[in-house]
Amino acid sequence: MNKTELGKLLKAVKAGSMSIETALVRLKHLPFEDVAYAHIDHHRSLRHGMPEVIYCEGKTTAQITGIVKRMLAAGSDILATRANEQVFRAVKKLDRRAVYHDHSRAIVIEQTKKKSTNSVVAVLTAGTSDIPVAEEAAVTARTLGSTVQTVYDVGVAGIHRILSKKDILDAARVIVVVAGMDGALPSVVGGLTDKPVIAVPTSVGYGAGFQGLAPLLTMLNSCASGVAVMNIDNGFGAGVLAHRINLIGEK
Repeated sequence: MNKTELGKLLKAVKAGSMSIETALVRLKHLPFEDVAYAHIDHHRSLRHGMPEVIYCEGKTTAQITGIVKRMLAAGSDILATRANEQVFRAVKKLDRRAVYHDHSRAIVIEQTKKKSTNSVVAVLTAGTSDIPVAEEAAVTARTLGSTVQTVYDVGVAGIHRILSKKDILDAARVIVVVAGMDGALPSVVGGLTDKPVIAVPTSVGYGAGFQGLAPLLTMLNSCASGVAVMNIDNGFGAGVLAHRINLIGEK
């Protein structure tokens, strides 16, 4: 919201022609900044508790850095997903605080200090090949303020591996389970714990996996209760949902 628009709202409130409640509603839905190739939602954190996240695939480096520059000026933290190293180098020139998480391909710039949660989001993978998607979930939840613990390569091909991590499952408030191939691990975890489980199918696997469709259908048909399913390879969505569930207990 520019100074003129804010001035009009303040003037209306002072004059009594607009209530404070109405002004707050207006503030929550404004402003956005029109930069031709994007409408940057600077007030998303007021509505969602987190700033707008930049999805980098399909955008040019100039478009991404243009959005980052304006968000930094507005005081927002930056989380840019599916970014390559070329994009990171360009963002790093804008702000030296930028950090690149190469496994998840995420760029993070933290301008605001936040206290990490006391409760834990556990992120598990069935195999090592699922780590990039799991790291996207972990980096997302951690950037938003959750304490995250990762446990990788504990799939059902060696069931004793997940059984040895029962203490981590019990200590977590919410569990993200990332799996490709047959996608069976979320059902196993859902049968071992009373915690909410967020299942993420990955496109890891051979031909009959159909780029993640097979594990997606397995997870949707889970016989374990309390398992929610994200879209294929959507680690970001899992990280956001896990953080929001985690915050409910903190409050």
